[in-house]
Amino acid sequence: MSRAEPRRRAGLALLGSELTGLFRRRRTWAMLLALAAVPVLVAVAIRISAADGGGPSRGPSFVTGIAGNGLFVGVAALVLAIPLFLPLTIGVVAGDTIAGEAATGTLRYLLVAPAGRPRLLLVKYLGAAVFCFAAPLTIVVAGTLIGAALFPIGPITLLSGDQVPIGEGLGRLALIGLYTGLSMLGLAAVGLFISTLTDVPVGAMAATVVVAITSQVLDQLPQLDAIHPFLLTDPWLGFVDLLRQPPDWSVFGTSAAVQAGWVVVFGALAFGRFTTRDVLA
Repeated sequence: MSRAEPRRRAGLALLGSELTGLFRRRRTWAMLLALAAVPVLVAVAIRISAADGGGPSRGPSFVTGIAGNGLFVGVAALVLAIPLFLPLTIGVVAGDTIAGEAATGTLRYLLVAPAGRPRLLLVKYLGAAVFCFAAPLTIVVAGTLIGAALFPIGPITLLSGDQVPIGEGLGRLALIGLYTGLSMLGLAAVGLFISTLTDVPVGAMAATVVVAITSQVLDQLPQLDAIHPFLLTDPWLGFVDLLRQPPDWSVFGTSAAVQAGWVVVFGALAFGRFTTRDVLA
């Protein structure tokens, strides 16, 4: 057995423990339930409006089309959740990665494990990354279920005007959820880095959300067009190109390139900070 084998096994065990701990926390499930409530509220509001003889008359076609096809609920809910609710929940998870362990005094004991600091940092990021995908997929699944319960479902009319069958429509909804998760990986890296700077989890969580909001504000300023393609949040709503026929698959590459840049930069900063940090408690 090579010397690296015990460290590899320790790293895998640490990752399993991290994911188990993350999804056993009441806070994690509370956040996922809050995200699932977004499409429920959207669907109920539109159902009540339709019952009163009204209906959504403004907004994107996937919002106005909910009353005619419940499969649009998940997409509409994602559009509402992306600016604040998703960054907020991801900021909570990412900001707690290191700072949370330091605040509770368990960080010192984790560093005793043979996995080492770099692997521990990687495991913490991977746990936050898994949540990045779990959060939008929760919205999509909840939206699909409540949409099917309250509205008729059928072939989806895409933004390009083409219709696709229900099966393909569900597949595109899943791809939208995966795309949104991919687009949040950079924010998780930012949160990880900030979490290495402090022993106060709430401060790290808040700072991570502030970074996301600041990026969105900068993305709305036409005077800063030159930097928009490099902003963390610029690809967040790019999933609309998956609702065309044929879908524009290049959005995955664009988002992956932007997020990879943020992950590399802030991952390196987190590595530099964490591997040289004195852990006293």
